[in-house]
Amino acid sequence: MSGVSLAMALRSDPDHTVAAGEKPERKPQLQPQSEVGGSIMGSLRVIELQLVVFIMVFSISGLVPLIDLVFPAFASAYIIGLSRFAFPSCGYVPTASQEIFHGSKLFRLYVVIGTTIGLFLPLAYVLGGFARGEDHDVRAATPHLFLLSFQILTENVIGGLSLFSPPVRALVPLLYTVRRIFVLIDWIHDVWLIKALPTDARLKDIVWHWFGKGLAVANLLYFSINLFLFLIPRFLPQAFERYFKERVEIHGKTAEDNRPTAANKPQSTNKKVD
Repeated sequence: MSGVSLAMALRSDPDHTVAAGEKPERKPQLQPQSEVGGSIMGSLRVIELQLVVFIMVFSISGLVPLIDLVFPAFASAYIIGLSRFAFPSCGYVPTASQEIFHGSKLFRLYVVIGTTIGLFLPLAYVLGGFARGEDHDVRAATPHLFLLSFQILTENVIGGLSLFSPPVRALVPLLYTVRRIFVLIDWIHDVWLIKALPTDARLKDIVWHWFGKGLAVANLLYFSINLFLFLIPRFLPQAFERYFKERVEIHGKTAEDNRPTAANKPQSTNKKVD
């Protein structure tokens, strides 16, 4: 899961559904937290829109390869197909939070670090490279930001819709992260093997050069860890577990609702015999 969307999920209040005839629980002490979460969510949504504007400008300029331009369309079509044929929504809104994974404070710190490494620093690197006239740097880092922006927007759109089941929502960051790992390998190849500093480079050019190298490696390390140690072994199984648990609950409730009807039939038959 991307850092921004996951951070938003962790800071947002759970969406409680109250059954008919049940009195809602009131927790006044959580109200200030909800207001803070709402303001953070609003700020992050503005950042996402700004990011999309930047990336769209860069993509129009020809800085994003065709395969990365097409990938969001393919991923969106595949996700819709999964939600329609493989893992349809159960049509059931649980009383618990809509979040799939609930992280601890340490995990929130991990998310903040990932947001900084994966989003804000690469964005600063691209804008700085654009201002410095470093076309090679901009071209190397833009595909990662382009895909990450689409991942964030896709997660936020389907995360607020009950039409998409937990497995489908969990597969969104998985698909995009796998693709971005290959993009990050290309980024490392560009800044480590292709680009070279001139012999008379100034100190600020050397610092910028090594900043780009370190940022590419940090992104590859972080998102590889995120994929192999969090998304695959923890996030995805938890999404499937929640999905099948909801299905069992729905089938059990349906069977329970049908029991009175089946029990009344023998009674009516016995009355006729009498």
